[in-house]
Amino acid sequence: MKSCLLFLLCSFNLIVFGQAGKQQTDHPDFTTEDIIFTSTKVNLAGTVYRPKHSYASVVLVHGSGKETRMEEMAVLLAKNGITVLTYDKRGVGKSGGVYVGPEVGTNNIDPSNLDVLASDADAASNALLKLLPRKHGPLGLMGFSQAGWIIPLAAAKNKMVSYMVLFSGPVVTTLEQLRFQFYTEGKSRFWDTHTETEAREHVRSDPDKYQFAPTDPNSTLADLSIRGLWLFGGKDVQIPVGLSIEHLNELKAQGKSYDYQLFPELGHNTGFSKSAEPVSAAIQWIKNINNLKKRK
Repeated sequence: MKSCLLFLLCSFNLIVFGQAGKQQTDHPDFTTEDIIFTSTKVNLAGTVYRPKHSYASVVLVHGSGKETRMEEMAVLLAKNGITVLTYDKRGVGKSGGVYVGPEVGTNNIDPSNLDVLASDADAASNALLKLLPRKHGPLGLMGFSQAGWIIPLAAAKNKMVSYMVLFSGPVVTTLEQLRFQFYTEGKSRFWDTHTETEAREHVRSDPDKYQFAPTDPNSTLADLSIRGLWLFGGKDVQIPVGLSIEHLNELKAQGKSYDYQLFPELGHNTGFSKSAEPVSAAIQWIKNINNLKKRK
């Protein structure tokens, strides 16, 4: 998944199901079903991956860019007993609507677009709930990069969402992330020549190149009462990880059930790196969530 650049790259909705796709029975661990659901009067196309024995469910939420269904991640999660809905981003693949992003000269982290994408994730959650058995494990949202702003908004819209997993999700405002990204210029060796103190000062004081209302995930996260896990790479040059962790610690001090793990040698794409550690950590964390639910 190419979600490195967040900006420069990077209401309840009635569910309408189209014809289901063919069930795949050739895999020993899961079957798949294509579905269509609606969000803000737009049809979105996705695929549900059903393990034979499921202990939790999750909706995958895109990062920036023109992203279709995240099939490889869905397969990996389904093999580990997690039911998955992954869908084509609006305006991409078989999904309707208009794609918003720099490639077409639009601002994909404008508050209005983030809210629309959050509505899509909310509608996807309702679509998946319609297909789950009456007694099912916890339902969550899992996302990447830009989804760090989208998922809290979506979770606030849907009270059935009980957990969220964010790979390299920023816990800073959209404008703060841009200041950091412009400072690093995406250079992989940025941290060889710069300090955390220098980066924080730049994020704090650098004038904004764009003028639009910022989205602050901290305000939404402070109001949520669900569990969350963030997985960060210590060499990330797209989001300010140190500042994001500081904000999570502040939220944890307020009693929020938010966890994080830092992988010092990884960069921004923690969910799609050569290292299997972040994804394995996420799967184990979701299993623990399910065990906690069973004990209640």
